[in-house]
Amino acid sequence: MATQYTHHEHLGHVIFITAAAAIGGFLFGYDSSVINGAVVGIQKHFQVGSFETGFVVAIALLGSALGAWVGGGLADRWGRTRSMQVAALLFAVSSIGQMLPFAIWDLALWRIVAGFAIGMASVLGPAYIAEVAPPAYRGRLGSFQQLAIVLGIAVSQLVDYLIARLAGGDVNNLLWGLEAWQWMLGACVVPALLFLLFASTIPESPRYLVMSGRTRRAREVLAEIEGDDVNLDDRIAEIQHVLRTERVPGLKDLRGPAMGLLPIVWIGIVLSAFQQFVGINVIFYYSSVLWQSVGINQSDSLLISFSSSIINIVGTFIAISLVDKLGRRPLLLVGSAGMAISLATAAWAFSSAVGEGESVSLPDPQGAIALVAANVFVLFFALSWGVVVWVLLGEMFPNRIRAAALGVAAAAQWIANWLITVSFPALAEWNLPLTYAAYAIFAVLSFLFVSRWVRETKGRKLEEMG
Repeated sequence: MATQYTHHEHLGHVIFITAAAAIGGFLFGYDSSVINGAVVGIQKHFQVGSFETGFVVAIALLGSALGAWVGGGLADRWGRTRSMQVAALLFAVSSIGQMLPFAIWDLALWRIVAGFAIGMASVLGPAYIAEVAPPAYRGRLGSFQQLAIVLGIAVSQLVDYLIARLAGGDVNNLLWGLEAWQWMLGACVVPALLFLLFASTIPESPRYLVMSGRTRRAREVLAEIEGDDVNLDDRIAEIQHVLRTERVPGLKDLRGPAMGLLPIVWIGIVLSAFQQFVGINVIFYYSSVLWQSVGINQSDSLLISFSSSIINIVGTFIAISLVDKLGRRPLLLVGSAGMAISLATAAWAFSSAVGEGESVSLPDPQGAIALVAANVFVLFFALSWGVVVWVLLGEMFPNRIRAAALGVAAAAQWIANWLITVSFPALAEWNLPLTYAAYAIFAVLSFLFVSRWVRETKGRKLEEMG
């Protein structure tokens, strides 16, 4: 009976550690979509056009690409938990900076710092979780990161909505001496300080402890997370052996015959690009502007954005429950088909908008159809490409190149995300229906790509990939 109890205790402890590390994912979701409520406020406050707005929203993503690029190296130098603390501190400072900008370029600078912190956290969280999670639970604990991201998106939409309501429905109204949109950006400091607190209480990863020669502490942590029924000497020896024989893969290991890279690396890059090219982040960065552009008022549009993020959470849970039962490929194919149909429907609905500039609106029934189509799109994305691409990127590469290939694929994802985010305001101003039709075409192409190139990885050992 006693061992059963300690087993549950250990699992509870591991779940706590994993959840604490995943707060980095929560920050990622929170910051990337808190800007949604503030976009209109920033535009009016600084009196800038759609190009500058897109630039300021998207520049955080370039910071993220940089943070993700250097995050792994810092984790090896300073340790996993110390690096998380640095990311949390940078994020807290940048939240205050974003809250009190004196010019548009100043705001852009703080967004780069915030992006850098998030990029670091996006690499540190999953790496730490993989190193502390017992093998039997690794898949489910690994999906904490994606779950934390979608929760962060939902909470930030709710905070935006509440702040806008307090300010009388207009994000440029004053609230306690600052404009409402400034409070939206400043509110990021709360999850940042929580992340700092938790990153200071969780143990360092056993793998890093062995790597830096602190074997005794590594034994203590292993006993904490894996229980007393594990032979600690064997586990330490195993980690030491892996560290001795492991060579850190570099970019030169990814070279191959297909335009300079191995085919499997290209598949990872293209999967990452398609995940962004269907336009999912337009919904999370600009949905309040999008709904306002078709005649819905500010605080209602923020409420619609919040409902989209709840649908996103539901879809994520569906994916987590099905990814090991149905497999990766079927989920991606169903998702691509659903996204193509819903995006094409939204494009058709937006094409019937009437009016000009501020007084634009969607007639019935197109308004309702556009809303439903946008939410169906979010659902199909969340139950397929949102979760499955990350699962695949973690397991589809051969062991010897996994870390380097993952880094390249993740960087491709940040860059694709940046391209879509920076181009949307100008494209939407030019022709919103055509912009959505283009995203629908990418969804169709993603279906063809998966059916031709992507192999199923369900139930296969990581050692068999290649």
